[in-house]
Amino acid sequence: MKKYLSIIICFLGLFVGSTVLAQQDFNIIPYPNEIIIKKGKADLSKGVHITGNSNQTAYLQKILIERGISNINIKKGIQINLLLTSKPSDISEAYELQASKNKIAIKAATEKGIFYGIQSLNQLLLKSFEIPELIIKDEPAFKWRSFMLDDARYFHGKETVKKLLDEMALLKMNRFHWHLTNDAGWRIEIKAFPLLTQIGSKRDSTQINDNGKKWKSEISDHKAHSGFYTQNDIKEIIAYASERQITIIPEISMPGHTSAAIASYSFLGTTKKQMKIPTRFGVESAVLDVSDERAKLFMYQVLREVSALFPSPYIHIGGDEVKFDQWKNSISVQKYMDSHGIKNYYDLHVHFTNEVSKFVEDSLGKRVIGWNEILGKNVHEWANEENANTSLSKNAIVQFWKGDAKDLLFGIDKGYEIINSDHRFTYLDYTYQQIDIKKAYGFNPVPDGLDNKQRKLVIGLGAQMWSEWTPTFKEISYQTFPRIAAYAESGWTKQQNKDFVRFDKNIKTLINYWKSKGYNIPDL
Repeated sequence: MKKYLSIIICFLGLFVGSTVLAQQDFNIIPYPNEIIIKKGKADLSKGVHITGNSNQTAYLQKILIERGISNINIKKGIQINLLLTSKPSDISEAYELQASKNKIAIKAATEKGIFYGIQSLNQLLLKSFEIPELIIKDEPAFKWRSFMLDDARYFHGKETVKKLLDEMALLKMNRFHWHLTNDAGWRIEIKAFPLLTQIGSKRDSTQINDNGKKWKSEISDHKAHSGFYTQNDIKEIIAYASERQITIIPEISMPGHTSAAIASYSFLGTTKKQMKIPTRFGVESAVLDVSDERAKLFMYQVLREVSALFPSPYIHIGGDEVKFDQWKNSISVQKYMDSHGIKNYYDLHVHFTNEVSKFVEDSLGKRVIGWNEILGKNVHEWANEENANTSLSKNAIVQFWKGDAKDLLFGIDKGYEIINSDHRFTYLDYTYQQIDIKKAYGFNPVPDGLDNKQRKLVIGLGAQMWSEWTPTFKEISYQTFPRIAAYAESGWTKQQNKDFVRFDKNIKTLINYWKSKGYNIPDL
């Protein structure tokens, strides 16, 4: 009996050991939430033929060609079946991938699910044309998995945006947060206000990072910088993102970070004075005159055009880092506050945000997103201000970036949906000494101690590529890759299924892939 027991234990040990080894070598990021790996292989180098009722046959064919598989639609090759099922699913992005020796099936209730199944196959093919026989049943941990590009500080152009969208798709990220306006530049054509791009998209010079001094640097390049996206450019990029199951969230900053708009149309500013677009980065004092009806009507018209361009059900309105000095010195603003019973400047900030939110909801049928200052709670050491008494519109979504745990819980306790973009963990402009790959991977969007109702309010996370110090794709790729993969896995893979040792090993395949594309990847 002992002999048989020893054989059984040995057999189980070999089986478990081989399964663990297979998983360690299994280079899909984000890692699937449920997976069974078998012994056999499916060799796609022999050719494939694609079947099924999904509309993504052409996209899959394109992916296979990119991976080097040119003998497609060979009847004797491996069948790849893309099957939209009638089975209902509460999770529109869920998929199932089954691979056997002669057949691969990707099943899902939606085209999004089919797409993500294709991306898992895509990553397997980065390493070899032979993929293991397996069964994957997978779905995301969070519905919001975003990457943000700041195109306002530096204009990067369509090709850079498309490259980033391609890598987001490979990593199953589904929201491209596009920061299009700020003090340093206005990057989107608005037909009702042509000066926004004629004037607002250009600056005379730019502060440069002198030996790591960044915002403290006194050196500028003395070179003109300009650029903006036409509405046709925007439509082209939206279509490109849509093919990759990515929703683009445009950000139009207000009431702060509006220097480029005010430089274009001085009536927007609280002082009404002409100004130039700043050449240094940081928080500017220029702020929208929220007491002036013309300024509000201007923003509403901008939002109409933005809404008509972007099919997204959300518009980001910024709302961060508003300095109140000009409001304090404005007789018009003081009268406006008195007539509306507004007690302090964060109340005024929330009051304005609620007006914009109501317009976006009632007139455009969408919801606003804003950085967590829109809650009216001071999170800045440079702002000695009272918190707001006014409550933010309940339909607004709060993107948390600044503050500590109590500031995050402040929004959750009030019942707002939260995108967790805590700058200490998710800001890609930070150095690798500040946020290394392990720290990025360890980020959990849901803080400890929440009950189930509170946990559901955290709808996901964002990773932010602010571009004050990244003028070209060379710098962007250095800061973004490979950390973006860590955020992708935190957004998709359930917390209990994450494993940094496994991730750190599997990321090597993606790093080699990105290097093969010429991306500037740090040596980690």
